[in-house]
Amino acid sequence: MAANGEVILVTDRDRVVAELVPPRAERSTDLADALLADAVRKGWVKPALPQGSPPPRRPVAKFKAIMQELQQDREER
Repeated sequence: MAANGEVILVTDRDRVVAELVPPRAERSTDLADALLADAVRKGWVKPALPQGSPPPRRPVAKFKAIMQELQQDREER
């Protein structure tokens, strides 16, 4: 019912003790994200702080060399 937008009241001896509500629009639907957010709230994990821009990407090998090596691997099969 909560998935359809309804608020569900959880009671204990006719006293409301909790509410189940649909997730907020900004809430991720991925369980791993929710578990990570909970771990941050509990202080088990500290989120990484932004360190500026990432370092520039540098190719390890030239494209032509990679393609030649790939071709040699295919010829060996």
